[in-house]
Amino acid sequence: MDKLRAMETFVRIVEAGSLTAAAAALDTSLTSVVRSLATLEGALGTRLLNRTTRRIALTDEGREYFARCRRVLAEVEEAEAALSARQATPAGRLAITAPVMFGRLHVGPVLSDFLAVHPAVHAELMLFDRVVDLLDEGMDAAIRIGHLRDSSLVAVPLGTTRRVVCASPAYLRRAGTPRRPEDLAGHRCLQFLGVAPGSEWEFAGGDDGGKTIRVPIKGLLATNQINVALDACGKGLGCGMFLDYQVRDALAAGTLRRVLQDFEPPPIPVQLVYPHSRLLSSRLRSFVDWAVPRLRQRLADG
Repeated sequence: MDKLRAMETFVRIVEAGSLTAAAAALDTSLTSVVRSLATLEGALGTRLLNRTTRRIALTDEGREYFARCRRVLAEVEEAEAALSARQATPAGRLAITAPVMFGRLHVGPVLSDFLAVHPAVHAELMLFDRVVDLLDEGMDAAIRIGHLRDSSLVAVPLGTTRRVVCASPAYLRRAGTPRRPEDLAGHRCLQFLGVAPGSEWEFAGGDDGGKTIRVPIKGLLATNQINVALDACGKGLGCGMFLDYQVRDALAAGTLRRVLQDFEPPPIPVQLVYPHSRLLSSRLRSFVDWAVPRLRQRLADG
C-alpha cells in the first residue's frame, strides 16, 4: 500500500465531507477511494470514520490521525517545494534587517558576496537597533540578538554574544578599576540603549552562585547610537556596557579594556529568522543557505 497516497486520500475525504467528493477532488473512482480507506483502516487496526448513507464523522482515533496526516503531508510538500526552489535561479527583491553594528560588520559583507554570485537578486539591508516586525515592514529575514518571543518565526541559530563592560585605560587609571558590580556606584556610566535600556545593569556569576545581580548606574550619557557610545567610552568618559562583537576591534587595539569579566551574564543567542512559510522564495532560501555558515564562522572567529 502506498501509505502517503492513502493518507492523502483520507485527508481529502475528511476535508471534502464525503467519499464521492473526495473521489472527484482526487480525479479517481469512488471504488478506489473506498478501497484505499478500508486498506488504511485495516493496516492501522482501527476505524477512522463512522460512515452512514448520509454523512461521515471522525472517530476519536480518526481525529488524532487526521491532524498528524495533515502535518506529515505538509512536511512532504514543503520538502518537495524546497528542492524545486533550489533549482530555480534566485531573482527579485530580498529585504534583510539587522542590528546596526552587526549588520555593518557581518551581514553587509556576507550579503555583498551573495549578490556577486546571484546578480538577478537586488537587496535592501536595513539596520536598526530595535526589533523589526518582518511582516509589517516588508522584510524577508532578520538577524535577532536575544531570546525570541515570536514562535511563528523560523529561527536558525548562528552563535552567541555576551554583554561586556568596558572602559578606556585612561579612565581606569583616573577612576580605578571596578572589581565587583557594586563598585559601579562610584563610576560614571555610558548607556547604549540598544544593549541596556534601563537604569540598571545586570550581572551574574562571581561568588554569588550565578544569580542575577542588578546594579543601579549613574548615566552620564544615554544614546541609541552605538558609534556615539563607543566614541564616548574610548575618550574616557566612563564605563559602557556593550555586546562583545561591538568592542572586538577596540579591545584588540587596546583603546578599551574589559572589566568585571567574572560577573558577565550568560551568553545571548544570535539567530537568523524569517516568517514561517511552506513556500519560501528561491532567493530567500538561497540567501539562508549562503549566509548561515558564513555568519556562524564570523561569530566563531570573533
